Amino acid sequence: MSDFNLKDFLDQKVDEYNHVGFIPHDPISIPHLFVERENIEIMGFIASILAWGQRKTIINKCKELIDRMDGNPYDFVLHHQETDLKQLLGFKHRTFNDTDLLYFISFFKFHYSRFDSLEDAFLIGQEDSEDVNIEKSLNEFKSYFFSLPDFPLRTRKHISAPIQKSTVKRINMFLRWMVRCDNKGVDFGIWTKIAPSKLICPCDLHVERVARKFGLITYDKVNWKTAMELTENLRILDPNDPVKYDFALFGLGVEREM
Repeated sequence: MSDFNLKDFLDQKVDEYNHVGFIPHDPISIPHLFVERENIEIMGFIASILAWGQRKTIINKCKELIDRMDGNPYDFVLHHQETDLKQLLGFKHRTFNDTDLLYFISFFKFHYSRFDSLEDAFLIGQEDSEDVNIEKSLNEFKSYFFSLPDFPLRTRKHISAPIQKSTVKRINMFLRWMVRCDNKGVDFGIWTKIAPSKLICPCDLHVERVARKFGLITYDKVNWKTAMELTENLRILDPNDPVKYDFALFGLGVEREM
């Protein structure tokens, strides 16, 4: 299949999957429960970090967490008392537990006391740059996230970074949600300091399997180099918005059309 035909096919699949009907059965439905930017950011981030396993379970656990935070995560983060934190005890999703959650809450309180948006957490050292380097952003974000004293060592496993050779799938997915803006109603496009052209495609098992069949991935291992190779090949198809093809590759993988 030529690049021209592959582009036509994938563009068609993007149009097929990138619509509001995609939302209810995907973790992105969680931030869509809110209209306030801070709640969208907080629950979007948490939903992306919890996004492994069955999507129905992920969504249910996120809704449980929202209930534990009295329906307003941002207000809970900023104004909770120590006694309110008892509401979070016992929360668990796979290997993510209440120890991890309590640190996440501490980080959000720390960050939102200094900045208006979580976007700034991904601009450390690049605040004035018009050409944000996402690899640097992700590495600096992990350092910043764990900059509070006495962070739980166990929690570090939940935040990946390229320096670990990880694909950083979950956070790249979160960045797609926040940055892409195409008026289709799925991705939010509420961040403006990071260009969609700079995003890295989330590389999960579905995306990887389909991408390999199209020759978009040739690298044997699944790591940061794999995500970069995939994204560079998608940039050939659309230099301005390569990560839109996440919809096509993921959709094809989930429905096992390929």
